[in-house]
Amino acid sequence: MNSFGTIFRLSIFGESHGPSVGIVIDGCPQGLGLDAADFATDIERRKGGTQKGTTPRKEDDLPIFLSGVFNGKTTGAPLTIIFENKNTRSSDYEKLRSVPRPGHADFVASKKYDGFEDYRGGGHFSGRLTVCIVAAGVVAKKILAFVDENISCAATITEIAGARNLEKGLQNAIDAKDSVGGIVECTVTNLPIGLGEPFFNSAESLISHAVFAIPAIKGIEFGAGFAAAKMYGSEHNDAILDASGKTATNHAGGIVGGITNGNDLIFRVVVKPTSSTPKEQHTLNIETQEIESFSVKGRHDLCIALRVPVVLEAMTACVLADLLLLAQR
Repeated sequence: MNSFGTIFRLSIFGESHGPSVGIVIDGCPQGLGLDAADFATDIERRKGGTQKGTTPRKEDDLPIFLSGVFNGKTTGAPLTIIFENKNTRSSDYEKLRSVPRPGHADFVASKKYDGFEDYRGGGHFSGRLTVCIVAAGVVAKKILAFVDENISCAATITEIAGARNLEKGLQNAIDAKDSVGGIVECTVTNLPIGLGEPFFNSAESLISHAVFAIPAIKGIEFGAGFAAAKMYGSEHNDAILDASGKTATNHAGGIVGGITNGNDLIFRVVVKPTSSTPKEQHTLNIETQEIESFSVKGRHDLCIALRVPVVLEAMTACVLADLLLLAQR
């Protein structure tokens, strides 16, 4: 499905090389100040072509409001925002009809949609659509700030290609003429106690569900994460220090029993190497039914992790905004 959320509900649409991509946000509260300038910082952070290792494709990415904003304020009606696709080179993808890229959605999309999918630039499976998520995140961050101006959501890259030295990890990919992945950590501060529900709507469940919608995410861990498997219970348990719920450590990552506990929400995600790599690979030619060598042409990120932090912040903010709106019911 292309929708997510309960009150603050997102519906994403568009393809990488179609006229535009966009998002509809249902349940956006009325009265929030909103104009194109509010999106500039986060949209710029997501763009490729501005840093080494990212795709040279550049789009203006100016938000166009189709509904839900009037006189600079949200109206409470569905908020529809689109971003035009102006810098496309669809000819780069003609060969992919018969030679699907390993690791990409080309093959499975063709099977699922009987060949009717828009294959250009990855179509609806493209990271291009993350601009819509970032836009929703701008609105969600406004909701978080309205509830408590001290709530902060920030994500940073901690590793590229296994290296803490990000420049070194990226340069290794450039030298190898190949793609690499990375790890991105997200921290949310000053959340109230009580967001989330036991079991299926736990805060971890909802965040994980949304985060895995970001293309290239292959793993997630909260707090101590997988390292907890090597710890004793007495070591992993976070001692409660006062009536506010502050703990001496934060191995739980700010969530206990599926519910936020007032400490920092901390989690990390694994971003896989970009599927489209200039390195020669082998794949099935679905027309000849033979294995052949090929190298992906076109404009692609060598390390998509470079552009993930702002997307991860946005998706996290959207989940938390929904949980805060639910808590106010």
